[in-house]
Amino acid sequence: MFPLRVTVLLILSNLALCQYYDYDYQPVSMLGPSGPNCNQECDCPINFPSAMYCDNRKLKFVPIVPSGIKYLYLQNNLIEEIKAGVFDNVTDTLRWLVLDHNMITNAKIEKGTIDKLSALEKLFFSNNEITEAIIPPSKSLEELKMMHNKLSKFPSGRLTDMENLTSISLQHNELTSESIADAFKGPKKLLSLDLSHNKLKKLPAGVPTSLEILYADYNEIDKIGAGYLKKLPNLRYLRVSHNKLQDSGIPSGALNVTSLVELDLSFNKLQSIPEINEQLEQLYLQANEISKFDLASFCKFTGPLNYSRLKHLRLDANNITHSDMPAESANCLRQASDIMFE
Repeated sequence: MFPLRVTVLLILSNLALCQYYDYDYQPVSMLGPSGPNCNQECDCPINFPSAMYCDNRKLKFVPIVPSGIKYLYLQNNLIEEIKAGVFDNVTDTLRWLVLDHNMITNAKIEKGTIDKLSALEKLFFSNNEITEAIIPPSKSLEELKMMHNKLSKFPSGRLTDMENLTSISLQHNELTSESIADAFKGPKKLLSLDLSHNKLKKLPAGVPTSLEILYADYNEIDKIGAGYLKKLPNLRYLRVSHNKLQDSGIPSGALNVTSLVELDLSFNKLQSIPEINEQLEQLYLQANEISKFDLASFCKFTGPLNYSRLKHLRLDANNITHSDMPAESANCLRQASDIMFE
């Protein structure tokens, strides 16, 4: 039991400190006394004068930010609105804005506030009440997080000039396939897009070819276009678990691309193992309706250099057992150290 206890403790510790890691955050108590050029509601440590800590203060409004501040932490408050003028001193210098875990709505964000922050690199706006994505005009924007909101709209064309944007996190919202149509065109360096826990019926269209990570778990996706993945030559991690995929929704060869390293199709309605590429290393198919182990799904033919690089395969909670594996599976799946049926 000891390893299990250690694992649980590590998970709990990470959950407790995750906000610090996400923001590269240092508690004020570790940074010394506050400097004089600071809003009285907050702390601006003398040895880190470009940061203003206003988190966990039960604030109901965003305080006026003095000049010189580059990193602003406002998470875990009771903020309902952002009034005009609060960012006037830092419109071209503020780099990080953290507004997670508040009560902000779109209607209470005054014009001339976030829409004038031209130097932002990170905008964290998770766990609020917004219904439409907030997009600052900054070409320096690298990371955009708006998880756990009520987003039903993501305006198209707003990311066109975001040449440095690498990560977008929009999980746990109410986005549909129609509401994000062409929303992600533009950023040529986008690496990660998380749309899990939304209302998508298909994978997002128009995503840039630079994408390496695409998560779309817990949606209503019932098909994957025949040429969809071929338009994403750099995609390495694709998760489409907890959707409505059936065999008819995955055309032959649709998932057979060389770039993929991990593919998660668990908790769908598949009755057979889809064709994958020999370069795939992780395949998750648990909790489907699979009743046949077709070796051709993994290897068209085997030889000294022709075999699957698959290392982990999950087939538990299907209608299949280890005895259904063909005898020649060992040659094809010679690197598979973990094949789970139960």
